[in-house]
Amino acid sequence: MTKTGKVSEFMPPKTKKIEAKSYWLLGILILTAGLALFMSYFLKPQTELIPREVLFGNPVHTSPQISPDGKALAYLAPHDNVLNVWVRELDGKKEARVVTKDRERGIRRYFWGQDGKHILYLQDFGGDENWHLFGVNLETNEIRDFTPFNKVQVQVIEHNKHFPNDILLGINKDNPNVHDVYRLSLATGELTLVVKNPGNVVSWLVDADFKVRGAVSSALDGGFDLFVRDDEFSEWKRGVTWSAEDAMASTPAAFTRDGKGIYLKDSRGANTARLVRLDLGTGETQVLAEDPQYDVHEVLIHPDTYEVQAVAFQRERLEYQILDRSISEDFASIQKFHRGDFTIASRDNEDVTWIVYFEVDTGPASYYLYDRKSKEAAFLFDHMPDLNHYTLAPMEPIKFTSRDGLTIHGYLTFPAASNRKGLPLVLNVHGGPWARDSWGFNPTAQWFANRGYACLEVNFRGSIGYGKSFINAGDKEWGGKMQDDMVDAVRWAVDQGYADPQKIAIYGGSYGGYAALVGATFTPDLFRCAIDIVGPSHLVSFIRSIPSYWSSYLAMFHKRVGNPDTEEEFLKSRSPLFKVDQIKIPLLIAQGANDPRVKQAESEQIVEALKAKGIPHEYIVFPDEGHGFAKPQNRLKFYEAAEKFLAKCLDGRYQEGK
Repeated sequence: MTKTGKVSEFMPPKTKKIEAKSYWLLGILILTAGLALFMSYFLKPQTELIPREVLFGNPVHTSPQISPDGKALAYLAPHDNVLNVWVRELDGKKEARVVTKDRERGIRRYFWGQDGKHILYLQDFGGDENWHLFGVNLETNEIRDFTPFNKVQVQVIEHNKHFPNDILLGINKDNPNVHDVYRLSLATGELTLVVKNPGNVVSWLVDADFKVRGAVSSALDGGFDLFVRDDEFSEWKRGVTWSAEDAMASTPAAFTRDGKGIYLKDSRGANTARLVRLDLGTGETQVLAEDPQYDVHEVLIHPDTYEVQAVAFQRERLEYQILDRSISEDFASIQKFHRGDFTIASRDNEDVTWIVYFEVDTGPASYYLYDRKSKEAAFLFDHMPDLNHYTLAPMEPIKFTSRDGLTIHGYLTFPAASNRKGLPLVLNVHGGPWARDSWGFNPTAQWFANRGYACLEVNFRGSIGYGKSFINAGDKEWGGKMQDDMVDAVRWAVDQGYADPQKIAIYGGSYGGYAALVGATFTPDLFRCAIDIVGPSHLVSFIRSIPSYWSSYLAMFHKRVGNPDTEEEFLKSRSPLFKVDQIKIPLLIAQGANDPRVKQAESEQIVEALKAKGIPHEYIVFPDEGHGFAKPQNRLKFYEAAEKFLAKCLDGRYQEGK
């Protein structure tokens, strides 16, 4: 009291007024700072909206390939908004010209004829996957259908620079269930039967002399056998048996140059698929590359020596193990040009010029022309350059432990400007299911993140790449433990504080579409909404209606999914169609009318059940599409509907108009 009085006595009245004003200003500053903090936390800053056309429209340029003589470049680019093949000379003396004339679905798979005079491409009709092989004569501009057969599917088995005038094709024109091997002459268009399929061969292997000397056939237990022969006139002999346990991770890669050995991706005697060399004379195998956790992903083989040059492993990102020192300097140089993961996309016959493809998570794919002599690279193009004008979100590897102790890997993409707390989340389920999500540019993940949602991608059990035990853990677990892994992933994201448990959607295509329907029916309280693209709703009808040329895989389906003849009730118990009563959330279902894998009936039957129960839903059918949406106008229509649907359910952002 005394001290206070003394201080007051020595403080002039004017000073007191100044002090009061200072406290008032300080309060305003504190209030302003607090408001700014509140706004930064709760009113998250948002990046510019990326137009759907930029994410899901046609690429500007993509899929370049060098000509056999190294003098010209072919690539895909739009012509009248339809992807076609273009060719330009690398010396720049002539302008690029479009050489194909597709006006419908756009060309997605093409390659140079080894004669350097043809561009070959595959095309189906309305998404029916009955592929025809077309060829363009670059000298005459004539376009020819080399396989003009109705309701017949063509597969390209082999084309080899040492046999430039011929291509080996698999064609199921004599028996819709299996593909026989034919030799096509590019000069005459003549097709000659080379090998008749005995009824269970699912793939063929060609040696360095362009002879069909290997055949993989399906076994009754869901496994596969590799048969080989000494020459095209010899009897077939069983070389390798892969049981159902090993089959999914194992496959032949190529013959050795002398034809006495075969390179295999092989999981026999190990958990992961290793690259081995099988000696056909002794039956002995030599391990060339392996990883204790990851399967061999890709094998780079020299086109002349048939020696293995490098082996790729798809870990969290793509990584190489180099076996051929002659390319060590090349790989070291390539890694300096770009931060992305790279792939050798094409190489000329002299092996001097390579096309290198770089993939990143936050930008378009980039293509470079690499000169092995100078060790220099020239930039060709980005596949979708407009992406460079927007802020994209990094894709971050994650892992967690499932409820029964498995380590589950995946990726999480946050909105670029988010604080990573309490976000609406979309569980984006990959198809297959014998596939996997990987690091890189994913337009769907970027779309979700840009609209304000965290995107969670999970490599649930049954996904490939993590060893056979992980794949086999998914057997008979459609709608079971495979789905549990996805539920565990969502709960992990909630426990980490990333996701708002009241704003979670499930989305996917094919198997991912099935998982979305399972999410809506089996765990209706976990998700706010679901989007199913070409997903099966009834596993019995799905398996019974698979394409005829998948008949050799039926034993595998029975082993890994279920047998409708002996396990009908079990398969029904895993089918969303029979649990429609449990749905509490809105659904969006999209279907291609010509889908040969998941027939339109799979969507129709669950839509009818939803109607009967009065459950809110939207249903979109594209009459000119199959298993996925190839036409950009159809893609954009779907994504517009899906974006509006998610905005209603999760309060995310929506781009008005087209």
